[in-house]
Amino acid sequence: MSGLFASRSVGTTSNGPAPSSELMLQNDRTLANPPEDSISDMSFSSQADYLAVASWDKKVRIYEVSPQGDSQGRAMYEHQAPVLTAQWFQDGSKVVSGGCDNAVRAHDLQSSQTIQIGQHDAPVSSVRAVDVGSGSPVVASASWDKTLRYWDLRQQQAISTIQLPERAYSMDSQGKLLVVGTAERHICVIDLSNPGQIFKNTQSPLKWQTRVVACYPSGNGYAVTSIEGRCAIQYVDDAEQAKLGFSFKCHRDQATPPRNDNLIYSVNGVSFHPVYGTFCTAGSDGTVHFWDKDSRSRLKFSRPVGGTISSTAFNRNGTLFAYAVSYDWSKGYQFNTPNYPNMVKIHPTNDSETKQRPKK
Repeated sequence: MSGLFASRSVGTTSNGPAPSSELMLQNDRTLANPPEDSISDMSFSSQADYLAVASWDKKVRIYEVSPQGDSQGRAMYEHQAPVLTAQWFQDGSKVVSGGCDNAVRAHDLQSSQTIQIGQHDAPVSSVRAVDVGSGSPVVASASWDKTLRYWDLRQQQAISTIQLPERAYSMDSQGKLLVVGTAERHICVIDLSNPGQIFKNTQSPLKWQTRVVACYPSGNGYAVTSIEGRCAIQYVDDAEQAKLGFSFKCHRDQATPPRNDNLIYSVNGVSFHPVYGTFCTAGSDGTVHFWDKDSRSRLKFSRPVGGTISSTAFNRNGTLFAYAVSYDWSKGYQFNTPNYPNMVKIHPTNDSETKQRPKK
């Protein structure tokens, strides 16, 4: 069921009139005082328009963003190596992060204190604050050491550890659903009602390396993307999956003559709109696309923004969309030149871009 969204080639650079389906990003505001190296992860607070940004410069920065997209820095803290992931606690009081120092750290906004709450044996690729019914906040961290660990801020040791089939590349959570994507295309689905074991082990339906997993706001499924310009819509329930699951091609472009094949790009960012359940994809081609999975249609798409897009995030009500334009390391360190763009752009959204279309 590939190509269901594809009405035109992705990432077109035509200079003709902008079609009504084009996502206009030209006037988006740039985040003030951005990181000094590639941006690996971003997350908006669920309580206020505060954006946490993780970077390869070993820092996590926290910004306050206005409804128009203007911004100012509010806090910053450091790891001892590149930071790969930064996410908010549900109550907006803390940011939790992980990185190549193998550490899981939490920063309290009110006290400005940063503490280490966990340790892995290899870099930490993803963290999420989750509810496991313990009555206190718990942090889940996934690592290249092939484990998923749970941390209680009141304890020094992990309260539980799950062995994963391979190195963890991406993780997301919504409600009682936690999904981990690992190397060799393994997908581990965990029911947080029983957080100490894997509920379902499956494989990505995509043929190439997993790049991102992102859970639906409804908590009944997830999207998974690959380095090979594809996205799959997956459901936890087998009956729902048989009826509603599918995959599609995206972030591809026609090569210029004399080549007649497609240029294929990694899909680095997937974020779901918290109100409408529509979602974006963004990739190494530097384009952003908004999709409606239920009507299987593309809502809007942008022209290239001048660099690879490494991460994306919607704010708590979907009125702001952040996307990081920075090197994604897909071509090796030698392509990370000093003049490569490194910035976060803020796009105020509207319903014509993000609201679902009526089902046909």
